[in-house]
Amino acid sequence: MKNVWILTEEMPKGGVIQVILEKMAADFNLQIKINKLRIVPIIKGGHFLFTYKTEGVVSKDFDNVFIKIASGNSSFVDFLVFYQEKEPDQSSKPLYAIEETKTDDSESRNTGVYQRCSKFVYIDFYYPNVKKIMLYNLQISQKEKPTETNIFGTRMLKTIGVEIMGKVYDEAVMKPFSNLAELVSAKNSMRKPPAGNVPIQIKILSNRIEVSGRLYKSGGIGHDPNIGALTIIAACIRKWEKDKDIIITHHGLKQENLGRDNKFIQIANHLDIKLEGLRLPVTISHESYWHYEASQEKMATIFLHVTLLAYTKAEVIYANHGGSERGYFMHKTLGAMAIGKYQEGKRAIYKSGDKTMIIYLPDMIIYDPERNQIINVEGKRYATRKSGISELKNFSYIEKKIIKPSHNPDSILRTVVVFGSKEKSIAEKQIGFLLNENGEIVLGKQPPEIFKEVVNNLLTS
Repeated sequence: MKNVWILTEEMPKGGVIQVILEKMAADFNLQIKINKLRIVPIIKGGHFLFTYKTEGVVSKDFDNVFIKIASGNSSFVDFLVFYQEKEPDQSSKPLYAIEETKTDDSESRNTGVYQRCSKFVYIDFYYPNVKKIMLYNLQISQKEKPTETNIFGTRMLKTIGVEIMGKVYDEAVMKPFSNLAELVSAKNSMRKPPAGNVPIQIKILSNRIEVSGRLYKSGGIGHDPNIGALTIIAACIRKWEKDKDIIITHHGLKQENLGRDNKFIQIANHLDIKLEGLRLPVTISHESYWHYEASQEKMATIFLHVTLLAYTKAEVIYANHGGSERGYFMHKTLGAMAIGKYQEGKRAIYKSGDKTMIIYLPDMIIYDPERNQIINVEGKRYATRKSGISELKNFSYIEKKIIKPSHNPDSILRTVVVFGSKEKSIAEKQIGFLLNENGEIVLGKQPPEIFKEVVNNLLTS
């Protein structure tokens, strides 16, 4: 009997897993019944087996839905979905490559589309026949009229075969470009950026195709929206023009900025993209696209997040696991809200050099309604736990300006959650929870009460 296997580097959310299963049912005529889907860890002999399963899903076409945390060896989509009996390995072929985003035009013109485009270009080098999906899991209202950038990016995604889910567009926005001339005309007629910025423009010449766009940032190739935009433009060009050189101009880079492992350089090698005036390093492609995660702190924070939702009444009102996409703060009265980067009115001070004006965010903010208590969590690997303890002092601003006005808790705790090592006890009182590399679950000396509750419920369920 087959199983559904979902590999992700994100916290697996029940609503997204349900969308994936419903998509499979529609595409492959599977019989699936879902009743209160719940994600739980698989525990054996008191040890976590580093696999989650779903409860509340019944099908005559498969036994179970399993979820495992994975990471890319370079660029990686949010979800790889497999339909097979055994746990996927590097020889397995996925059904879907899904990128999930919560970002809409109302927040950013670029990150909602461009910043993710390179992932769809890159995965084609490993799984050229996989079904690619951009899933908008919006938690705020969709902007009524999409921007030019969003329309152009969406049409390019459609051109390279990406399906769009979770957003309502009219037919013109969802129409792929029919030829290179149409794509060039659409891009070059878009409104130009403010003076001083490099516009992305496409120029068709007799022996080459030039695409302008800045790639330099902070000492290297680091302009993520432009990386995405330029790589998907090049992928679209290659759909119709196989032989002409594609040359990126006005990129702002120097030869010493080019590293072999940068994702843009890897894609440039595959698509034969050149950088004006520079010699492109020849890369050695990673043998595999992904690996099972076994070292990052998010192994512990995601485990805690999943189990809190499954076994307690606690709410996780903000999460950002291991540098993944920033979540929204779930304000008690205002709903989902994006937390700004700078303290209110302090942006100019930050830009002038005072970096303390940034808003320091925990990796998780947990609300325990039965105790009317907030727990701010910093996630760390065991080896870096002391820096996590040091960082706990940074949360005063968010507690005073955002958490207290929203939830008015009776108390706020700060604690560190750790992954790694083979330790079976925790010396530091500031560490509330440890998941070690053997899957053993260890409470700290002074853990929050909700941590005691979740571990007790988990191990006795």
